[in-house]
Amino acid sequence: MPQRLISGSWRPDCGRKEKGRGEAPPRVSFSIGGQKCAWTGVPFKERLRSIIQRRRRKKEEDAAETGRQQGPPPRPAWKTHCLGPTEPPSPCPVQSGVSAATPPFFPGGAWNKRDTPPPALPEPSMRRVVQLVLFCPLSMGLQSRLPGIKVKYLFFAWLGIFVGSWVVYMHYSSYSELCRGHVCQMIICDQYNKGIISGSTCKDLCKDHTLVFQHCLSSSPTQQVYSGLWKEKEVIIKCGIEEALKADGNPDSAPRRDVVLFSKPTRGTSMDEFKEMLLNFLKSNLGDQVSFTNLVNKIMAMADVSQDGKLSLAEAKSIWALLQLNDFLLTLSLHEKEHTSQLLGHCGDLYVTEKIRHTSLYTVEVPRFLQPLLPAAIHRVLHRWFSPAWPQRAKIAIGLLEFVEEIFHGMYGNFYICEAGFKNMGYNDRHDFKMVDLRKVATEMTIRGFLKGRHCEQNVDCTYGRDCVAPCDKLMKQCKSDVVQPNLAKVCGLLQEYLLHGAPSDLKDELQKQLKTCTTLSGLASQMEVHHSLVLSSLKTLLWKKISNTKYS
Repeated sequence: MPQRLISGSWRPDCGRKEKGRGEAPPRVSFSIGGQKCAWTGVPFKERLRSIIQRRRRKKEEDAAETGRQQGPPPRPAWKTHCLGPTEPPSPCPVQSGVSAATPPFFPGGAWNKRDTPPPALPEPSMRRVVQLVLFCPLSMGLQSRLPGIKVKYLFFAWLGIFVGSWVVYMHYSSYSELCRGHVCQMIICDQYNKGIISGSTCKDLCKDHTLVFQHCLSSSPTQQVYSGLWKEKEVIIKCGIEEALKADGNPDSAPRRDVVLFSKPTRGTSMDEFKEMLLNFLKSNLGDQVSFTNLVNKIMAMADVSQDGKLSLAEAKSIWALLQLNDFLLTLSLHEKEHTSQLLGHCGDLYVTEKIRHTSLYTVEVPRFLQPLLPAAIHRVLHRWFSPAWPQRAKIAIGLLEFVEEIFHGMYGNFYICEAGFKNMGYNDRHDFKMVDLRKVATEMTIRGFLKGRHCEQNVDCTYGRDCVAPCDKLMKQCKSDVVQPNLAKVCGLLQEYLLHGAPSDLKDELQKQLKTCTTLSGLASQMEVHHSLVLSSLKTLLWKKISNTKYS
């Protein structure tokens, strides 16, 4: 606000008159700086304005003289630049009587409205805007204590707070949606107490409580995966609740899944009839194999929890419900192989397997919610930093090639890896390869059923999962039933990145050549069985020779 300089009062003299003019103009008494003044008539305003202007110029001259005696003025505290019509940006000087926190628009600290209009306010710079945004949430006391913080540092600090809050939010929101182990346990124990289901782990889960859910590993709300403890041994617990969520919209309730899931076999079914049911089910899902009789006997022995040579209705319903789960069916079919998890027990459609220590081919895996934020180059760098030694990787790769060989025309049918990725494969403490997630593996009959009669315009329309692609008959506009890229070509594509990094110099060229030949394999596996077997055997031999005389053999 401009400083008030004038104080006075009107004192009209009604008795004084001038000749020929009637009453005299009013007399004005006032004081300026302690000096008594008095004028009459119209010239009062002009003379008053001139006195004020002279005193203002006098003050400015005194301030300039004082500044010349004291030396150059300090660096202006206000950082906004004054932009003229042609001059480059220059710092605005701080005028006397004006706060350094505000721009010095009015010389002398005051502006008379009757003089000239005020100058236009300069546009605030982007730096000033960023300062206001970053420092506004801070208190004035804290701002005064942090004068040296640069804008970029504070910007990165706020960015870190934002990203951290987003990560915490995504973690807990996804956890509440994906992890419903308490619902699964409640449903299983409710059906066990009613006598609907049975199994080797039911008593430990529902009565003795020696089978305990621990950490959630689920990637889908309909397939619950938990790490747990069973009799002080680390295990993996898997349970499907898809039918439960369909039956009742409230996930915390205990819906009657026995109406749909445990409807077969019905009361009165004989042992021979149940065996025939199992045999027909395996043929429809795995193909017609002569070895199914042995598999049926294995299933019957697993279902006989009481070990009395007979199956109760609860035991038969439980094993039938388990077979409807694709990953359990594959686990059971590949149970004799050393590259899958060992099956330990079950209760209804819940089953327990051994825990694989390393669930990825690398020692460190980027969390799922951060993977879309990081480019592929950073993923590769992290994988190279956090990967086992090359001889250990070679041993794991040999196990992976052996697994491909086992599922290629295996004992119980043909299987296809429909999502070849590092996070679906792991290894144990001895660096033996283990297939972590068998849900990414599909049987030949499942793929044929998916492709049969499917409309297509191009090959991509005939894709099962992510990697199982069949050719499209563009004349008939329908998918063919044979997968184009075999398992070996998909696996070799992974091994190129996994093995070539850090490989011995005397082996790298030959290894790169064989992996390139392997990745170019195409065509129907049934028509190129001999060629595929030769490529696979040659690659295994090359790796095994290099590590055969080491501690990793």
